[in-house]
Amino acid sequence: MYGLARSGLASVDALVKAGCEVACWDDNEDARAKANPFAQRIDFVKQGLEGYDSLVVSPGVPINRHPIAEKARVAGAEIIGDVELFARCRDALPGHAVVGITGTNGKSTTTALIDHVLREAGVPSIAAGNIGEPILSIDPLPEGGVYVLELSSYQIDITQSLDCEVAVLLNITPDHLDRYDGDFEKYRASKMRLFEMQSKGVAIEGPDVEAEPYRDFVRWQEHFPALQGPHNAQNAIAAVMACSALGLERGQIEQGLASFPGLPHRMEIVAEKDGVLFVNDSKGTNPAASAPALAAYENIRWIVGGQAKTETLDELEAQLGHVTKAYLIGESAELFERLLSGKVETLQCETVGNAVKLAAQDAKEGDVVLLSPACASFDQFSDFEKRGEAFRAAVEAL
Repeated sequence: MYGLARSGLASVDALVKAGCEVACWDDNEDARAKANPFAQRIDFVKQGLEGYDSLVVSPGVPINRHPIAEKARVAGAEIIGDVELFARCRDALPGHAVVGITGTNGKSTTTALIDHVLREAGVPSIAAGNIGEPILSIDPLPEGGVYVLELSSYQIDITQSLDCEVAVLLNITPDHLDRYDGDFEKYRASKMRLFEMQSKGVAIEGPDVEAEPYRDFVRWQEHFPALQGPHNAQNAIAAVMACSALGLERGQIEQGLASFPGLPHRMEIVAEKDGVLFVNDSKGTNPAASAPALAAYENIRWIVGGQAKTETLDELEAQLGHVTKAYLIGESAELFERLLSGKVETLQCETVGNAVKLAAQDAKEGDVVLLSPACASFDQFSDFEKRGEAFRAAVEAL
């Protein structure tokens, strides 16, 4: 096992318990110390992989350029991930179904939504994969259960045999292209492999909100508080289609949609103060992901910036008319100042805390102070969750 974050630690535990001979490594000494004591510690980059059948890697390891990939090739060891290990042990589990969800944006919401609808209908279900707990750390579901897996392209790249009863591809826009040598078609091909691994079952690609019988959804969307905005129409329709394929009736599905609480850091209403709404959309980590939040509100005081993934704002240009002023943070602040010049008034703020304070000072009743950075968080935070927590803390301190 190479890479000992949460999924790596769970994989080591599962393999040791299965009686496998296991060695593991992470460059971080503290991470190595957390791994199962019955697994050896071996620096595979230095010592190679000769004698090992498989290299299980964390999805965060960039196998397109990391030297560990060449070590595996030389040793003839396959490269797989924890989702593939799950796929190989499915026959030993009680009868179940798997729903796999991928796409550039909307994966987490759709995964959590499908899981919620199933649970509300009394179906044993668990959300895992790129959301929640690592798939190998959870107890098997009882007969008739459904594993709802959010799958990033990184996870799909190291999965060979996941045969989903329902596979969902929400959308594809440029993202993570450093992992695909700058080639969008390679990224797209990675996503499409979710369908290629299916031998049967239902494939849902790019759910169309205008298609019958889903066109009526926009007329009853107001009844589902956590599913507002055009992007959530697609997420909800994907959930309707997936849950219908699993045998749920319309009434059961609508009940689940209505009670869905939403996700932290995704258009999360943090507070309303003096008629000003404060919304945490820290999960908006690229322009396409931020566009729905900008489309959902008017009079936005937009906190934007971080570690830029692109040098254009093409995906959200159409929504800039909703922005009253942009408060720029992080290493991309100068880039965004240039991109927004002549379109939106900007203010350099450097940090989330400063941006919240200054936006709140400027805000009038009816305004929305929105953190939707359109960037990764890694210039100032370990992840988007920490960035969202900083926003929440700053709002609470006002």
